[in-house]
Amino acid sequence: MPLSIGIDIGGTNLRAARISGAGEILKRVSEKSASDPELVLGRVADMVRLLDTPDVKAIGVGVPGRVDARRGAVLSGGYVDLASIALARRLEDMTGKPVIIDNDCNMALAAEMALGAGRADSDIAMFTIGTGIGGAIAQDRRIMRGRATAGQLGHITVDVDGELCACGRRGCVETISSGTALGRHIARAGLGPDVSVDQLFARDAAGDIQARAILDAWAVPLRAAIDTAVAVLDPNLILLGGGLGRAAHAALGRAPALAPWYQCRVEPAQLGDDAGVIGAGLQALEQGRLRSISRSAQPRRAVLVNGIPASGKSTVSHGIADRMGWPLLTLDTVKNPFLEVLDGVDREFNRTLGRASYKAIWSLVGEAPAGSTFVVDAWFGFQPREVLEDHLRNAGVEQTVEIWCHAPGEVLAERYGARLGQRLPGHPGAAYIPELMELAKRAEPLRRGPLFDVDTTQPIDFDAITAWLRATWAAGA
Repeated sequence: MPLSIGIDIGGTNLRAARISGAGEILKRVSEKSASDPELVLGRVADMVRLLDTPDVKAIGVGVPGRVDARRGAVLSGGYVDLASIALARRLEDMTGKPVIIDNDCNMALAAEMALGAGRADSDIAMFTIGTGIGGAIAQDRRIMRGRATAGQLGHITVDVDGELCACGRRGCVETISSGTALGRHIARAGLGPDVSVDQLFARDAAGDIQARAILDAWAVPLRAAIDTAVAVLDPNLILLGGGLGRAAHAALGRAPALAPWYQCRVEPAQLGDDAGVIGAGLQALEQGRLRSISRSAQPRRAVLVNGIPASGKSTVSHGIADRMGWPLLTLDTVKNPFLEVLDGVDREFNRTLGRASYKAIWSLVGEAPAGSTFVVDAWFGFQPREVLEDHLRNAGVEQTVEIWCHAPGEVLAERYGARLGQRLPGHPGAAYIPELMELAKRAEPLRRGPLFDVDTTQPIDFDAITAWLRATWAAGA
């Protein structure tokens, strides 16, 4: 049976476990967290090495903050901010295993729906109470993502004049009802840092008014946030998870819903601190299963028609698309409509448009049905190789071939100069020609797969190109 490794990155601890297909924890390890992203990455990699076996087929990582799971990108974080590193790609490079990432609370909710307190409910909102407050939402038992990062329940405002939050606003419930905030409540009451939440409950039970005031200050804003979530989402169930989920649930016992309209069941999560690693492991296995199904169907494919400006790649790409019936996407096709309506475009902004157009091309490819084949015309050397690899991965392109178009620099200069009058403002002018000739001396194909060389100073043999394409795809390139 395939196994996975689930990783839960928290503000205080890093947890990892080897997970079975049934969600059973087979082995676990942990490390202290850190604010330095590189240090966190190194510790995560060390934990993976301790857990890895030949049966481990995938790795799932739950990350605090805003995460675009579809692109595998961390957009921003709070107590641990990993937005500055390409977490998924670098872990894949380190481990040789496929890696998926998602918000840590999404991972925890997935586990609770599979094995815990959310097994019987279809619409759930979950708050995870720990160093900060995370959130996740499920509708019809599917994680709700919005554009990418829905579910940031810790950033529901409960006091517009409250403390400054890491997100830049004031009075988010995370600033008042998280574990970090509870520590501040305790300190402001003049109690020592060694006072635990369990001790607060014990003091409260013994009639300690100060302990009760601390617990109320911690719980009442959380109740307001829960009521807001219920008003907006109308779920069957609110779950309170994380290291302080059960304590928060107990503290809410003295903080009833503020309005009868906005009520639903509020329960503690059942899996505790294990939810994050279990959910991450199960999600990694599920994504692996879906990828396997996709591969067993027909993968997306791309013919990369590569060459520097004026290399003749436009003629080649159009010829291939016309003969094979595949859609053609080119940088200029995406970029030129913007150049037609924008004024004052200089070369730097033209480059920015080029990068955006490049991204748009692969976004379009990623939305196409499985089995689609595209002809993509670009000078693929204008951005780092890893950018292309990320785009291919995110677009679900599993097979590529390359058509390398080239000609001597003098020929390119003549072609480029002859077309200057046809180019839209924003494209480089005659001053670019010496740079183009130098580029011709050092430009190289990608060589990321099967390669067909086209000298565009010679008649283009499209019959040979199309025959090669058919044979290469048939061979499973």
